Amino acid sequence: MSLLISCSASFGQAAAHDAEAQPLLTDVGGYRLNSILIQAGGKKDLPPIVFIHGASTTLYDPMLSFRERLEGRGTLLFIDRPGHGRSDAGGRENVSPDGQADAISTLMEKRGIGGAIIVGHSFGGAIAAALAIRHPDKVRGIVFLSPAVYPWSSGVAWYYDAASAPVAGALFSAFIVPPLGLLAINRATKAVFAPNQPPAGYVEKTKALQAIRPQAFRHNAREIAALSDWAKVAAKQYRYIKAPTIIITGDTDKIVSPDIHARHLARDIPGARLIVVHNLGHKSDYIANDLAIAAIERVAGRKVDLLGMARAVEKRIANDCSD
Repeated sequence: MSLLISCSASFGQAAAHDAEAQPLLTDVGGYRLNSILIQAGGKKDLPPIVFIHGASTTLYDPMLSFRERLEGRGTLLFIDRPGHGRSDAGGRENVSPDGQADAISTLMEKRGIGGAIIVGHSFGGAIAAALAIRHPDKVRGIVFLSPAVYPWSSGVAWYYDAASAPVAGALFSAFIVPPLGLLAINRATKAVFAPNQPPAGYVEKTKALQAIRPQAFRHNAREIAALSDWAKVAAKQYRYIKAPTIIITGDTDKIVSPDIHARHLARDIPGARLIVVHNLGHKSDYIANDLAIAAIERVAGRKVDLLGMARAVEKRIANDCSD
């Protein structure tokens, strides 16, 4: 009998855990954003935290990296950005980080979050910056992880250029991207993590194949094509960001240049702290996950030895190299 009661209790706890993590589509002004809200538990010691994913992915990317380590410590909101995952693309304004920041601000209100620490990885860093500029009351602190926030002169990948073309882009996204993406996704994942290694089962657990659906891929390509021009204007406003800010980047990031983006951002945001990790690639949200969590704690006001943690990460990944 005691075994039966124990099993029933465990099943009930697991069911409650799963029910709490169900995605919800929320109208944010004529279109819907998908999100998962996980309420703080009894060990709450952090304010709400909003996670904004990067390009070519969904909310399951930061959720896989951060949920287990932070669940219960604060209310966690994981969001599919407009046009990604299960979220609607919305209007043309959502190609820009400004439009996406406005949508996320509305979603935060509707999900009961007045203000939060914003964690943005890569392209998500641009939305985090836009949130801080356009909705400063919603931002209690920012953790930028390998952010893409400034204009650059070089091109982007050829397949993004092809997918963003006005007419041919729709055909390319519909007929070329899905089969090509299936063949290339593992190689592309390794390139994004390089010189570090992706965790086992990363593609499956983060539902990464959603990114090669025609509409999602084309929306993503349009975002990336528009980002540099957006940054030319937005970068002039970074000096007005007042929220406590920590920026984490890797010195071997081949996807987003730390010199063009992270180092520049640290100079522009008053009081921002920059941490550059040796031999870290683009996926600081995974490879330097413990450092990122420490940064969240720091902007929340807790005393944390960030440099000591950064050196520990460097020691752990010192021998990482690309295949």
